[in-house]
Amino acid sequence: MTRIRRGYIARRRRTKIRLSASSFRGAHSRLTRTIIQQKIRALVSAHRDRDRQKRNFRRLWVTRINAVIREKGVSYSYSRLINNLYKRQLLLNRKILAQIAILNKNCLYMISNDIR
Repeated sequence: MTRIRRGYIARRRRTKIRLSASSFRGAHSRLTRTIIQQKIRALVSAHRDRDRQKRNFRRLWVTRINAVIREKGVSYSYSRLINNLYKRQLLLNRKILAQIAILNKNCLYMISNDIR
């Protein structure tokens, strides 16, 4: 039987997979099967952690706003501030409010006094 020379398509596919796993350690960057497994696992983790990152940042913003609001008045809290913002239909999201709370506390106090 004559020898069959394989094409380049499978090799090209494997080298493309290897390029995406070049930063992995050990066999995870050398063996094709483990490269594929690790790549799938990395993509799953990235997808999961994107949602987790949004959640963590929202928690951070809420904590910052609450801390600054409670400094001014004991009876006033984050939930009352957000409720009053919704009643007045002020379109300030939590990210912007947290930045205002850090950079300019007096401005946040003015906003909270105006909407009370």
